[in-house]
Parts: sequence; C-alpha cells; structure tokens
Amino acid sequence: MSWNGYIRQFQDYLRLERSLSPNSVEAYVRDIQKLAQFSEESVAPEAVNEVHLHNFLEWVNELGMTPHSQARVLSGLKAFFRYLLFEKVISNDPTALIEGPKLGRKLPDTLSVEEIEALLALLDLSTPEGQRNRAIIETLYSSGLRVSELVELKLSNIYYDLGFLRVIGKGNKERLVPIGRDALKYIRIYTNEIRVHIPVKKGNENYVFLNRRGSKLSRVMIFTIIKKLARELGLKKNISPHTFRHSFATHLIEGGADLRAVQEMLGHESITTTEIYTHLDREYLKQVIQEFHPRS
Repeated sequence: MSWNGYIRQFQDYLRLERSLSPNSVEAYVRDIQKLAQFSEESVAPEAVNEVHLHNFLEWVNELGMTPHSQARVLSGLKAFFRYLLFEKVISNDPTALIEGPKLGRKLPDTLSVEEIEALLALLDLSTPEGQRNRAIIETLYSSGLRVSELVELKLSNIYYDLGFLRVIGKGNKERLVPIGRDALKYIRIYTNEIRVHIPVKKGNENYVFLNRRGSKLSRVMIFTIIKKLARELGLKKNISPHTFRHSFATHLIEGGADLRAVQEMLGHESITTTEIYTHLDREYLKQVIQEFHPRS
C-alpha cells in the first residue's frame, strides 16, 4: 500500500478509535505527510528504519523547526508506527529507540488581574459585539476553558443555578467546570438581550457565542478579538485565548488552590501538565523576595 493509503487509514483510526479532535488528527497527519515527502515514495512505510528516521529528523531540524515542533513531529511518528505495529503491517517499531530533543520548559505568558481589568474596560458595552466579547473574556478567565471548548459551548450545558459548565474537552472527554458569578451575569445579559435578536442559522441554535450572521464563532475569530484588544491596550506580551487559561490557573495556584482541583478544572490528564503553574508560582515568590527583601 502507498503512503497515502496508510495515512488515510491512520487518520480514520485517530478519528474513530482514538476519538481525537479534528485539530489533533490534522496535526498528526501533517507530520506523517512530512515523512512521506522526505521519503519521496522510494522508501515504503514498511521499510522505514531507524537510520531513515534519524536522517528525516536531521532534515526537519535543518528546516529551522524549534525543538518543541521537532518533539511534536516525533510524537506523531511514534503514534503512526505504533499503529502500523498494531495492524501487523510491521513487526518492529523503528521509533522505539529514538529520543526527542531536550526541551526547556517555557513558562507561558500570564496577565495580572489589573491587565485583565484594563482589557475588559476597553470593551464598548453599548454595542452587541462589546457585550458578547465581555461574556467571552469573562468565561475564558473565569473557567480556564480552551478556545475549542469555548466555541463549542452549548446553551444547554450552562447550569446557572449550580454555577457550572459542562465541557467537552480533548479526546471527547466530558467534565464539569465551575464558573464565576460575573461570567454567568455577562453570559445571561448576552443571551437574553443580544443573542435573542440574531437570526440563528440552522444547526447553530444551541451554540452560545454567535457571529452577527448567526453561526458559531470560529477559533480564529476569538484570537482576532483578543489580539485587537491587546493592541489597543498597548500590551507587550504575546497574548491569545490560551493566556486567559494560563492566568486562570496561575491566579488559583498563587491564591493557594489545591493542584489536583486545578488539574480537574483544566481537564489535564496528567498532573505533571498542571505542575507548570507551581513553577510560575515559585517564580512569583522569588520575584517578591528580590523586590522587597532588604538582603536580596
């Protein structure tokens, strides 16, 4: 079978059996297509060996990919060859002994409470978009949702009386996330006073956040809204929807929240992913000592 044939089967496996999101499936497939491009059809998937993969990873490095991007590519290759091994297309996994590049753990940008308040103050609440965008940012910061979870949020999954959202996260996993009173207030204002006047397109009736044409907002639109606000405020930080998720977690940890509780709210499968926020907290404490201790 050709590379394209195996890639199509792998794509179906990821989508149907692993229940990965379309974005994750696309990323995996893109990485395998890079290997197929490098192999130029002269080396079939069944014939790929460790030497061939090392040459490919050197080629990827020469393209100027960052270590994080290289590690992601290798992760995609490992998943692909594990799949071929599972399907008995190959008898040995050529990626088994290949190690990824050493990664320094980069601490994500976060916003202070004052910076979040300043961003919110820029919104013109006399306009429909201003009311909607206030509800969006309040929800991102109050619940730590991923941007994909925000755009997929359903009206039927908001429990106003309990103060919770039902969220479908990575791998189609469902979780309940608490949401603050202010965020619920602005969602209610948006849905009761703004959204009711939008002619909703068929199939979009249950999505919370809509554009003016009545379709659910795209991920790109959320990025655009936030980048525009950051420019208007003159923020030097590189912020995105994910920045509010980082800020949500960081402020909870700095306030003394239990790490397991934060893990649950963020929907992290492993607590080691959540532990990055304890590093942020330590950096904050170190900064406090350096600024305020007389002997520092």
